[in-house]
Amino acid sequence: MLGNPGFPGGLVVGDRHRLQQSNPFRALGDGAGRRPAGPRASENVGQVAENLSLVSTVAERYANALFELGTENAQLAAIEADLEAFARLVAESPDLKRLIRSPVFSSEEQQRAVAAVLERAGIGGLVANLIKVAAGNRRLFAVPDMITAFRRLAAQQRGEVSAEVTSAEPLADKHVAALKAALKASLGKDVTLTASVDPSLIGGLIVKVGSRMIDGSLRTKLASLKLAMKEVG
Repeated sequence: MLGNPGFPGGLVVGDRHRLQQSNPFRALGDGAGRRPAGPRASENVGQVAENLSLVSTVAERYANALFELGTENAQLAAIEADLEAFARLVAESPDLKRLIRSPVFSSEEQQRAVAAVLERAGIGGLVANLIKVAAGNRRLFAVPDMITAFRRLAAQQRGEVSAEVTSAEPLADKHVAALKAALKASLGKDVTLTASVDPSLIGGLIVKVGSRMIDGSLRTKLASLKLAMKEVG
């Protein structure tokens, strides 16, 4: 059922023959995304770092494959639009977010659920194929980071910088425009800005550009104040 004409290949970037192959993500390895049972407490920190590295690696490889296929088929704009639509669905649905992130769901359950979501949202083509294959390979957890990586690739191709902003409440259009103008003045390039909402920030903003992050959230300021008070006491 996951035979996927849109993602045919062993995910070797630059392999001109992959469009005649059957599975685009086989090269990622069958063990990706699986958690070892019962790590000892002393191993927890190392395991977290390893898992984060795995998510980043898998996401980058999915994004690169999708970007290359989109470029070859002149579908980058459509792909970007579908990815943004799926990202909005995840942001707006706690149930969908849990489906993607939780390891308690089986591969079959994830495949059925995301297929239904994609159909209702009218998301098809390469993006739908990728998400379905990710679910079948137990790598659905990497899709949000893959979307971020794809945004970065698309922005680079346009000569722009990709940035993410998280706020406690949705930003008004004028605030988004002002933030983009400030980032452009600082970075010297046009900025593609992706906004998300996290009420736990209480107030302020977190802006991330590549690996750089500016945390101006009230939550972080309060945490710093609390730590300073403890040190004084």
